[in-house]
Amino acid sequence: MFQRLKEDIRCVFDRDPAARTGFEVFTTYPGLHAVWMHRVTHSLWQSGFKWLARFLSNVARLFTGIEIHPGAEIGRRFFIDHGMGVVIGETAVIGDDCTLYHGVTLGGTSWQKGKRHPTLGRDVVVGAGAKVLGPIDIGDGARIGSNAVVVKAVPPGATVVGIPGRIIERAEDRVTQRRADTAARIGFDAYGATRDAPDPVANAINRMLDHIHVVDRRIEAMSAALERNGITGHFDHLPELARCELDPVDDATSSPPRD
Repeated sequence: MFQRLKEDIRCVFDRDPAARTGFEVFTTYPGLHAVWMHRVTHSLWQSGFKWLARFLSNVARLFTGIEIHPGAEIGRRFFIDHGMGVVIGETAVIGDDCTLYHGVTLGGTSWQKGKRHPTLGRDVVVGAGAKVLGPIDIGDGARIGSNAVVVKAVPPGATVVGIPGRIIERAEDRVTQRRADTAARIGFDAYGATRDAPDPVANAINRMLDHIHVVDRRIEAMSAALERNGITGHFDHLPELARCELDPVDDATSSPPRD
């Protein structure tokens, strides 16, 4: 038992840079207290003392702000950071090394008995305010973004954001580099070339960069076809596409400053 307690305290140091001493963690971390009380209530629940288990879990909720049903199954080195407002339902299953932040709900979507809460694999992180609902599987190493609402299964290693939750597609390295090159060539700060950007504006800019890349290739093919037929110099009147500063504004044509 003492080995498990030490293991729990060590995992806090691994995941919370604010932790300073073992005594501080032992005495002031409500997430840790809630997990320890759950182990007691879960043992009582499995032994058939269901009312006592529910009563003690309710007492733990009053002191920690964290509600964990005694029927939930929780693995080793589980850490709830801050903890206030966390709700974990009866049939939830949480694997080893998982982390939950405040305001997280592992809830159900049905009033029917049976499995109705999510199953989290190993090393899953659920961000603040996220809701994971229903008897769905969250794969090992998955990441749930803050305030996401997840109602569908998540594959291992995936990152989910938004309402409803959607998996962020990771662009291939060559695609990311191509977007950055296109942005640099047209003199654009490559805001849209960020990896895994869930921002819809960034996503739209990425699509524009892809479109520009395709148009460039087609124009190059047309230019090559014209030159093969003896038509040359058709782009001589156009400036080169390269990163450059904006031309200075003529003082004579610029508008006077306003007060």
